[in-house]
Amino acid sequence: MKRLVLLLVAIMAISSAKAQQEMDFPFQGGQRVMADYFTNTVNATELMKQRGAYGLVIMKFTADNKGSIIKMVVYYADDASLPEPVIAAMKGTNGKWIIPAKEKSYDFIIPFSINLDGPIEASAKPMFDFYNSRQPITTKDQVPLNTVSLLPTVQIKYIYHPPLKRKTEKVTPFVDTVVAKPLAKKPAATTDKKPTSTKPAATKPVKKDGV
Repeated sequence: MKRLVLLLVAIMAISSAKAQQEMDFPFQGGQRVMADYFTNTVNATELMKQRGAYGLVIMKFTADNKGSIIKMVVYYADDASLPEPVIAAMKGTNGKWIIPAKEKSYDFIIPFSINLDGPIEASAKPMFDFYNSRQPITTKDQVPLNTVSLLPTVQIKYIYHPPLKRKTEKVTPFVDTVVAKPLAKKPAATTDKKPTSTKPAATKPVKKDGV
């Protein structure tokens, strides 16, 4: 599929070269200004940096006579994570596109080549893993070559950021210790009995006979 896309891009490059001879470069300031703009604004997402994502993104968009994008489609992408920063940068180009005179709208195709910058040793394994797990975006729609202009490929490079390794903290096992409290001394047992009287018992007088 990717070979067919690249072949299509090559054919469109030849066709669009003739068309662009009749019109100025369709970006205000020219090709260099456009390349610098996308180089500075297409910022890789954190997910891309951690995965070491790379590949090709082909965008098809329609600009009106005011230079604003009125429609944008991901025509091809090597992985679903790649178009996100490209789309964000494309939205910032409203008012900067130039279409042929007497046209109300015009279609363009612009390829983006996204690659990693820096030492290849650190990113070799993530790039290999990414290649095996990538999920391409493709389309079956046809593009009429006589009604679209192919723009130069924009080269984007970013620095690979390896995922941060989380430090594992030593966890001290929690022991629920219970301090035994000394048993409280029981108070001495008390009785509600009244104290016994020590007075001698009263004796009744004895009556004498004849008294």
